[in-house]
Amino acid sequence: MTAPLSGKQLDSIRESADARISVWHGSVRSGKTIASLVAFLLALRRAPATGLILVCGRSLQTIERNIIEPLQDPGLFGEVADEVRHTRGATTASILGRTVHLIGASDARAEGRLRGLTAALALVDEATLVPEAFWTQLLARLSVPGARLLATTNPDSPRHWLRTGYLDRERELDLASWHFRLDDNPSLSEAYVAALSAEYVGLWRKRMIFGEWVVAEGAVYDMWDEQRHVVDELPPMRRTWVGVDYGTSNPFAAVLLGLGDDDRLYVAGEWRHDSRAAHRQLTDAQYSARLRGWLDEQQVVPEWTFVDPSAASFVTQLWTDGHPGVARAHNDVLDGIRSVATALDSGLLRVHRSCTGLLDELPGYAWSEEAAEKGEDKPIKRDDHSCDALRYAIHSTAHEWRHLIAQQP
Repeated sequence: MTAPLSGKQLDSIRESADARISVWHGSVRSGKTIASLVAFLLALRRAPATGLILVCGRSLQTIERNIIEPLQDPGLFGEVADEVRHTRGATTASILGRTVHLIGASDARAEGRLRGLTAALALVDEATLVPEAFWTQLLARLSVPGARLLATTNPDSPRHWLRTGYLDRERELDLASWHFRLDDNPSLSEAYVAALSAEYVGLWRKRMIFGEWVVAEGAVYDMWDEQRHVVDELPPMRRTWVGVDYGTSNPFAAVLLGLGDDDRLYVAGEWRHDSRAAHRQLTDAQYSARLRGWLDEQQVVPEWTFVDPSAASFVTQLWTDGHPGVARAHNDVLDGIRSVATALDSGLLRVHRSCTGLLDELPGYAWSEEAAEKGEDKPIKRDDHSCDALRYAIHSTAHEWRHLIAQQP
């Protein structure tokens, strides 16, 4: 190990050796992952010869990014990095001479991948994102004497199963846990901490920066302020994109997102069709024609049109009609909400007053209390069609505008 470790990291590594379950939780970039990786390597050296070695996470790609690549970094792990061998996309790796099985667990069906195996050691990345049934089955499979489970996670809802079923019962279980905050990582510069803090707002700042297990409640965009965010005039736009939330019985909503000459984002226009209010449903071809007609009226040819990925037939219709730059939108709801919230909170995003559908929806867009009771973060699925279209456009272009946040007053 070549990277310096803090006292808290060293304590957690040492104490983890005495527990069947070890959980490092807290803010992003707080040093918890590096501590868990060192503990994993030490545990691997001592692991029984019988039983499988497992590394689990939400997907193979996240395991490669969060676990394998850091272990292969000689700047972090020195000569040990040479003993970590993996072919990208393969479901096994060789670490310190042991075969390690890499298992993605994105949904409830993943639990079946564990049935029948016997494990001696497991490392779980982003534990709150794996299904509870998978975690339970994994613990049952760690049946070799001295078998251990190590896990890292960012905080989630205080009612999440990992919090209520395990962390809150630490004294009842053979479990040790350590809570890390951003300031527990002394290697981070003040400038980096400030930049990272600016990328998280509201709920996510509490979780990802302060490492708190807090519930999603109230308004999703609690920073929304009509006086601050609504404008009557628009600057010239040097780039434009469109986000589309497709609906047949539900409203169809499209928003035009522009990057102004003043380096701010603007929702510059909106087109909606509510079949219930109009007493008429439109076909894919009619939607395509009306969308293109609306853009012609706006005198805009967007670089990309990001469409609800579930609307496969409409995407095909747009391609058939020669609509330029059609793409399926990035549809991770929570990440998309976070991108919109960051743009609003930083002052980067404004909405033109003509976008009445979006302006009606934004103040009432709220977290579901019923979902929160189950430990889940979900917005209420009601009056959210323009909000979804905005999320598609904002999140799908986040790599284009995120650097502008630091320039906002």
